[in-house]
Amino acid sequence: MSGGAEEAVVLFAGQGAQRVGMGKDLVEAFPTAATAFEKADAVLGRALTSIVFEGPEEELTKTVNCQPALFVHGLALLEILQDEVPGLQPVAAAGLSLGEMTAHTAAGTFGFEEGLRLVAARGALMDEACAATDGAMAAMIGGGEKAVRQLAVDCDVDVANINSPGQIVLSGATAGIDQAVAQSRERGIRMGRKLKVAGAYHSRLMAGAQEKLGRALVDAPVKIPRIPVICNYAAEEVAEPERIRETLTRQVTGSVRWEDSMRLLLERGHRLFIELGPGKVLRGLMGRIDKEGSAEVLSVEDRETLLATRSRLTA
Repeated sequence: MSGGAEEAVVLFAGQGAQRVGMGKDLVEAFPTAATAFEKADAVLGRALTSIVFEGPEEELTKTVNCQPALFVHGLALLEILQDEVPGLQPVAAAGLSLGEMTAHTAAGTFGFEEGLRLVAARGALMDEACAATDGAMAAMIGGGEKAVRQLAVDCDVDVANINSPGQIVLSGATAGIDQAVAQSRERGIRMGRKLKVAGAYHSRLMAGAQEKLGRALVDAPVKIPRIPVICNYAAEEVAEPERIRETLTRQVTGSVRWEDSMRLLLERGHRLFIELGPGKVLRGLMGRIDKEGSAEVLSVEDRETLLATRSRLTA
């Protein structure tokens, strides 16, 4: 880019990407980031920033903390990047699980404060559901979707994430997940690996959290997004406020259809993506989804990668 506009799809990280210290270098270098984290502490009425910057890791990993932390971090990165690259034009947005709430806020569906309150409520409700149930999750690596779906049925668990070809996550009662892991190889799946999570996200065990979040969304002001937002639940663009409320609610127990969501964006002709959040998980998934390698994903997580992305976009 030289003087013109650079159009990109913005992608936001999901739970599990968090790490202690994320955003600290941004706050030290950019007043915009400092303002975002200060505002978050004020809205939540607690010192989220100190947990994010100092830990301990076990505290940050709690759903009630990591979800708002990732939300604030992702939006701060986007705001700084837009300040640094005035020609950057987000043309669509998506986010993995929790990241969908961040994507909607980036698109103007929610204001920052309202989005943060909803994310904090979502995290607290999911923590509550985890404590009330005995759930677990497991990644099925290197297996066909048909085989993994049949395994889920046979073990009475749910398909939580369809992330990319050969990466599907199951979620449900711990006994069923243990059974699925034990049987994975004999079903032609290369590896079943239990995940270090607090409970069974995106499964029927989250029904209590889904119902309560749905009630909170009914009362939340929802605007038509400025840019297309692709929802996890249906892997389609959602624009009408009632449909947005419905898909964000149903996502809590429904499958995250990330592979289908990315294929939709690719089919629409998008080729430049910016991943906002710790790690490079979404870039890795795109590499497995986009076999032709036609898409470029720039991962932005800290000051160093932000400045590198600025250089790439303004070259």
